Amino acid sequence: MRERAKEQKAAAGRGAGAQVDGESDALAKIADMHGEDRAMAARLHALIKASVPDLTPKTWYGMPACANKAGEIVCFFQPASKFKSRHASPGFSDKANLDDGAMWPMYYALTKLTSVDESRIVALIEKAAS
Repeated sequence: MRERAKEQKAAAGRGAGAQVDGESDALAKIADMHGEDRAMAARLHALIKASVPDLTPKTWYGMPACANKAGEIVCFFQPASKFKSRHASPGFSDKANLDDGAMWPMYYALTKLTSVDESRIVALIEKAAS
């Protein structure tokens, strides 16, 4: 929550017409990560930029995230170290277009990023951003 408050305060301090460099903020958060968290977050950032360029990188609750054209968070990466978990969690907000009946997953456990995982995640993000 403190991270989110800092993000909102920084955005307010920039003024209504100011350009927010969300990508620099997201890349800084990725650079602060260690080991497998950093490697996975950096790779996912590159995949999202290449496959869904309409999404805008930014931070959300201190995590790298991507927003749609309306500025709404669609997806994010929660590193394992953030909550001392055994896995990282790529996740999706309620703004993601992933609806599948009355129930669908919003978070995924990720311990290692393989090429199969990359393809699956890219497909989910493309659908989420549609």
